[in-house]
Amino acid sequence: VAAYAGKLTRNHHHILFIIIIFFTRGSSKMEDACDLYGRAANMFKMAKNWSASGNAFSQAALLHLQMQSKHDAATNFIDAGNAFKKSDPQEAINCLNRAIEIYTDMGRFTIAAKHHVTIAEIYETELVDIDKAIAHFEQAADYYKGEESTSSANKCLLKVATYAAQLEQYPKAIEIYEQVATHAMDSTLLKYSAKDYFFKAALCHFCVDMLNAKLAVQKYEEMFPAFSDSRECKLVKKLLDAFEEQNLDAYTDAVKEYDTISRLDQWLTTMLLRIKKSLQDDESDLR
Repeated sequence: VAAYAGKLTRNHHHILFIIIIFFTRGSSKMEDACDLYGRAANMFKMAKNWSASGNAFSQAALLHLQMQSKHDAATNFIDAGNAFKKSDPQEAINCLNRAIEIYTDMGRFTIAAKHHVTIAEIYETELVDIDKAIAHFEQAADYYKGEESTSSANKCLLKVATYAAQLEQYPKAIEIYEQVATHAMDSTLLKYSAKDYFFKAALCHFCVDMLNAKLAVQKYEEMFPAFSDSRECKLVKKLLDAFEEQNLDAYTDAVKEYDTISRLDQWLTTMLLRIKKSLQDDESDLR
């Protein structure tokens, strides 16, 4: 049956259903139906017929739910989601959400968080809906925090901060960067990364107001003295000086100098260009 199902290309859902009913009729064994759906799903997967595979896994999951086999149902919804990711991202999200409902009901919050991250990544890359990606990263972070998985929670929160800053939601981004930096500076393994988070928080402050950035840098130096000696801190101070002097060339030179040693990524480039634009606008206003 499964071998035949793997070759089906048209009307496969109806035919597969008839095959399964025929082979399980009279036995009333849902377990047999689940097994057939699972085997068919894997055959479809081997044939790279992702939609058919996803649908077969979904049917197996629904049967497992009828049998009160919650763990097996969730596993099949995850398998369905993974298949649909290759053909129908929205349906993949629907299946993953069904699995998450089951896992949270079972108190399995760490695994639920993991699948919220997967959904967030689908919204990030496939559906390009950043607001929904943020929402799922935040939900994952909440679940990880509840399970004392601080490192995993922070990883999700940093994604939120990245997007929040890009969307000009600076207070939200600042709060996250400061929170993660504070956690990092108290850890022997993570201490080195604290300067990067304070740097990003300072740039977010700078996008709001120069005075905010100046006060923030002073605060970060007091909290984490090692920040003072970092190239990141020195760059922010040079940018603040250039801003105070309304010196666009000095601003540009400071950024170029930093970029020769530490290449700027897209996020840093975006933030630094926003600050530069505000400096240009201020210069224009003075003329």
